[in-house]
Amino acid sequence: QVQLVESGGDSVEAGRSLTLSCTASGFTDTNYCLAWFRRGPEKEREGVAAVDNDGSTSVAESLKGRFTVSRDNAKNSLDLQINSLNPSDTGIYYCAAAPFCPVVHALGMMGTAEDFAYWGQGTQVTVSS
Repeated sequence: QVQLVESGGDSVEAGRSLTLSCTASGFTDTNYCLAWFRRGPEKEREGVAAVDNDGSTSVAESLKGRFTVSRDNAKNSLDLQINSLNPSDTGIYYCAAAPFCPVVHALGMMGTAEDFAYWGQGTQVTVSS
């Protein structure tokens, strides 16, 4: 049974940095795609970043520069570092996984939530101005 557990969410002031972590279990090997999504208050869920088992990365165009994602296959983990946090980053951040990264990942683009079959419970990030 695949399980994804997020951690690291917090309430912080604007301008600070935060690192979220996701730990995956239940996969038989490391051949799966890991990703971060987020949902802000009264907003649709949006893709943030994804990393394939080979280390290839895709980041949402609007978030490039402030968001950095890194994967550790030995630990089955995916970290998301967010710099220069602002109130618009407030929301629940979800870890997601799929047997394969979406086709657009090869173009450096994020897929959609429908591309991912497994989801964590989410971790709350609140940024105050």
